[in-house]
Amino acid sequence: MAPKPQKSPKVQKKGKKKMKPQLPVAEEEEPMNMESMGHPEIYPLVLTTKTQEIFNCRVEEDMTDEQTYKLIKKEDIMADLQNRAAVSDFHPVKKIVREYPGEELLLVYDKDFKYGLNFYLIGTEEGKENFLKTPEVPEEQEELKEYVQEEVYVYKPPVSKPWVSLGSEKEIEEESAQESEKRVTYMISRKRSEFGAPVTFRDQNASSVKDAYIECTSYPDKNYTLTQVEKDISLQVVAEVKDTSTQTKWAFPKNATTQYEPREFSEEEKDSIRESKSFADFFSTVSTSVEIALQQNEIMNPFIDDWKNLAEEESTFGDKTDTHLKEYQSFTDLHSTMEKMITCVSWHPTIYGLIVVSVAVRLSYEERVHNSSKLLLQPSLILFWSFSDPIHPQLMLESPDDIFCFEFCPSDPNIIAGGCINGQIVMWDITSHADRIENIKTGGSRSKKASLKPMFLLEPDSNKEIMYIRHCAVSSIENGHRKVITDIHWLPDSFEINRMGSVFENRSGINCQLVTCSADCTICFWDIRPQKPAVTAAAAAAAAAAAATATGTNNASQPPPPPAEKKKEENIEIPFDVPSTFLHLDLAWKPLSRIKLSKGDTSLDHCPTKLSLGEDPFLCKIQGTSSMHILLKDKMLSQIKMVKAAEIHPYQNLDSGMANILKPIEDFCTKFFVGTEEGEVIYTDWKMERDSETGRLMSKKPVNLYTVHDGAVHTIQRSPFFNDIILTVGGWNVAIWKEEVMSGPLLQTCCAPKRYTAGHWSLTRPGVFYIGREDGYVDIWDLLEKTHEPAQSQNICITMITYIKPWTFSSKQQFIAIADYYGTLHILEIPWTLSHPSSNEVSSVNYYFEREVRHLEYVQQRKEIREQEKKDMALELVKKKAKIYHKTKEQMEAELKLEYESYLELEKSVLFSLGLGKVSEKMSYLDLH
Repeated sequence: MAPKPQKSPKVQKKGKKKMKPQLPVAEEEEPMNMESMGHPEIYPLVLTTKTQEIFNCRVEEDMTDEQTYKLIKKEDIMADLQNRAAVSDFHPVKKIVREYPGEELLLVYDKDFKYGLNFYLIGTEEGKENFLKTPEVPEEQEELKEYVQEEVYVYKPPVSKPWVSLGSEKEIEEESAQESEKRVTYMISRKRSEFGAPVTFRDQNASSVKDAYIECTSYPDKNYTLTQVEKDISLQVVAEVKDTSTQTKWAFPKNATTQYEPREFSEEEKDSIRESKSFADFFSTVSTSVEIALQQNEIMNPFIDDWKNLAEEESTFGDKTDTHLKEYQSFTDLHSTMEKMITCVSWHPTIYGLIVVSVAVRLSYEERVHNSSKLLLQPSLILFWSFSDPIHPQLMLESPDDIFCFEFCPSDPNIIAGGCINGQIVMWDITSHADRIENIKTGGSRSKKASLKPMFLLEPDSNKEIMYIRHCAVSSIENGHRKVITDIHWLPDSFEINRMGSVFENRSGINCQLVTCSADCTICFWDIRPQKPAVTAAAAAAAAAAAATATGTNNASQPPPPPAEKKKEENIEIPFDVPSTFLHLDLAWKPLSRIKLSKGDTSLDHCPTKLSLGEDPFLCKIQGTSSMHILLKDKMLSQIKMVKAAEIHPYQNLDSGMANILKPIEDFCTKFFVGTEEGEVIYTDWKMERDSETGRLMSKKPVNLYTVHDGAVHTIQRSPFFNDIILTVGGWNVAIWKEEVMSGPLLQTCCAPKRYTAGHWSLTRPGVFYIGREDGYVDIWDLLEKTHEPAQSQNICITMITYIKPWTFSSKQQFIAIADYYGTLHILEIPWTLSHPSSNEVSSVNYYFEREVRHLEYVQQRKEIREQEKKDMALELVKKKAKIYHKTKEQMEAELKLEYESYLELEKSVLFSLGLGKVSEKMSYLDLH
């Protein structure tokens, strides 16, 4: 009989629910057996209803309480494994079935889930025989057993019996500890007269009084001899080492050159060879084979190693042994007293191993209003985390309010722009603190190469103080956004725009303009350069007024300063720790232009959440079939270029290029994608146009509007490989778009079980992107493997994922940063299969996108044809009605008469067939027919 289990069915069922189906692996795993419970021959299995029908072992029909087992032929199981492969329920015990010596295996129905699953397989012949050859009880013993059960139980008290020694007391005596030495006895005596006498204590110098200090030193006592019964000795065999040396003869290197000339035929010899018969015969014989060889070379490259390409394909798509993200490190702010979430994540552009996050308090609008006094005491920060110190942030950037988005300046990574929840834009300049974060990786060196050299294995400096850095400029509250800024981007340094949205060549040569979108239904363009001297003076006056308000002075009633005192007003006292890079913007920064996305005829506007203007300057773009080494080389060159730009400090003199003449750029695409709070994806233009009636500048109407997502759009990002391919994430689905394709998305996924909250393209594989969900899972999509569902899903945390940001460390190692709602930043290592593309993956994904574009064009054509057919049918129906309406009275009477005559004929035929007609009618009917 099967042995009893050691675990209860509830525990087994609970464990069964937590089991996750694993992807098939290249090597066979060892099947799970019950060796831990003392039954290595038992292998639990889960048999689905389909498998039970195939092998005739259906529960409650073939398998009952009386018949709990079934013998299945080995060849039937092997045939099922061959037909259904990994889908077969016997796949976990494939190895056991293959190595089984017998012809039939024993399958037992585990009704009570003794071993965790509904069936178990006995994998040895001995176990099968033990199960089948259960000792049968004779009929007489069964009758006696029934008779004994019917008898009344009578209690019999136990009877004491004499103890019989079996030698155990000798073992106890040998193991027990016995005293081998005599005990030492001490007798301490005292005079009786001293009993009860008063005792007085006083201080006494032990070294000054004789016999007051007694040292009890150890000495050998001959009365007691200790013999060493047991001694531990260890030996180590060491090979003999012998130092030898040798000297090779060094040959003096010598440079040698030689010169040769080709041996050529003379002109007479060349003419004679051309006219010879052997030359003509040779060409006539080999010309056909040469033409065939040239054609074959055009068709196929003979120098390609097919086996090498096959191995590369298998390692990329077929090898499933390493497909999951591995936890590498995590960061949590332990110093904050309030619960915060991570709103934005960005890797430092030039310093490897340094990641920057912005945090915000996890409160709703009503809770923020209620706890406003507490929030004023809590600083709003952007944290710089280093891989070498996961506990202490390296830098902390202070802001007036919680930051919900930020971005490094592509021209100078020491310049950072961020968007607040109150609608203000904040600027930081950390140039003076660059040594602090660079020395984290270089150990104090200031060389350019060292700043780019990654070094993760460093001990954290626990004595280092956390550096708080104040912002150097904030935008004007009155003229900026009214609500939270949801996205911010630097415009590329190749162009700049004016108030009308027209595009011109960049006069400064660096990134000087920003674009933001906010929940107040506006998109604003900003310029960090001083516009005019009057604006600069106004900015200085506004800063002076703000400073006066902060110190408690009331300057509202004072008249504006005269022109002679403008210089005094501009010389505002600046804190020593705040750089003066953007002093002209502080509290006076206004947007260059403002765009509103109108909802057609209504007065309402769309509420933008994310936008995408063009190529991300920090995403490396791969073109054609460029290798990973070329990608990394270009990335390093761009980083070195940014480091040089940062060392020059181009933002210290922003007025340098303002005097140059603006040169317009022709044929520049000014359209961009916007995601809204209602789940709409809008393709619109940032150029302004004047109203014909009022003459005011107005935003153009959206070019296209698509309602695809059933929730707010959280991500709009262009592919790093195809600049015209855009990924949008929002609500419960994901969509992929192609610019200039107006008929709809190339790919639209079905609704997911949980809401999507973040997404990002892979930096090295064009068909892979990562999607974060609200339940803490990350869906990994691979368009070359599946397009209707994720290739795999992996649990990262227990709460909502708020941001995803991958990063390439080297050609062999990549990381992905995943932030959650509880304020923890998870750093995971991307496996080989998700980071290394195949040789033709870019062309394969491009072909997939082109095929989807053709499919959309075909669907659009079919829609147009159907609409035209509907119009034609409607026109025909109208024409028929018109014809009927224009008939004359005589025509209508003739048609009615014909219909009546046909009815009479039908009536006569029916009556004749039933035998109810008159004889004369029958004769007339026969004459007619």
